[in-house]
Amino acid sequence: MRRLDRAVADYVASREQLISATEEFVELVRGIIDDAGINYLTVTGRTKSVPSFTAKARGILAADPGADPLVAVTDQVGVRVITYVQRDIDAVAELLAEQFTVLDDRDLGEETAAAGRFGYASRHLLVSRAAGDAVGPAAGDPTAYEPLTCASIQLRTVLQHAWAEFEHDIRYKGTVPPEQVPDLDRRFTLAAGLIELADREFGAIRDRLQAGLGDSSVGAIDALDPRISAQELATFLAGRYSSAGWSRTDHYEWISGLLLELGIASLDELSATLRDVDSAAVTAAMGYRYPPGAVRRLDDDLLSRFGDTYVALHGNAHRREALEARRANLTTSP
Repeated sequence: MRRLDRAVADYVASREQLISATEEFVELVRGIIDDAGINYLTVTGRTKSVPSFTAKARGILAADPGADPLVAVTDQVGVRVITYVQRDIDAVAELLAEQFTVLDDRDLGEETAAAGRFGYASRHLLVSRAAGDAVGPAAGDPTAYEPLTCASIQLRTVLQHAWAEFEHDIRYKGTVPPEQVPDLDRRFTLAAGLIELADREFGAIRDRLQAGLGDSSVGAIDALDPRISAQELATFLAGRYSSAGWSRTDHYEWISGLLLELGIASLDELSATLRDVDSAAVTAAMGYRYPPGAVRRLDDDLLSRFGDTYVALHGNAHRREALEARRANLTTSP
């Protein structure tokens, strides 16, 4: 108990720093996904509560009295990314692996399926952003766990998240009479199977809609309307980048503002602007390991077309360094 008390006291003392680290991780992850143009519902974070840490540390010490709970409890900083379809989970996982050192990667949905069952589905990454100036045991070692430079990141679809939250509330926060447990287990298993099927269908629906939008004619859009709305731009980009994924609605609106700064106020003007841009070559020069979204593809093409003028736009003030780095890829590509 003395070892547990010391661990809890140390955790309480460091929790304010962990809260700040959690906020930084959420902003980092959100910025990485936004910059890639991958669609998602939410990116949220939480710092492990003191009671939760205490309970987990107690279990760890019961199994191994010599363990250090401050290292063994690896979800002190937690981030959760909720996407719409399973394929986006895979894309986000790939993207995060490029930006952080992955200490652990578990796909609990695949583990459940390998056991021939339906149930909890969530991909859990343990990542480190440790660098040479890091503090603590992991200083200079990105492969070691250190609470202030590491985070446990959960990746789920909307449906997987709904199942997990409801199941957790019922099993762990509610009171289930023992005689009802077998029936509830069966119902949760049935719901998990239906959710897996629904996730597959949502992916198929998105693919079908993308294919349909890619084949549609942009000529039906009113070319006299000086504004480029998010809906018009989404349809146009689906035609230009038929293999790209959808981007968030607010990202279409954001890049429409950049187009206005460039003096592009209609789809006809945008089409003429991009006519001589070899988009496939631009994307190849960027060397993406994940499929960039439609807005990111347009962002790259505009960077290629306008160069310094695009980087200097007022709407790009917050990301000029990142744009310069991406522009360097264009000038150094063969």
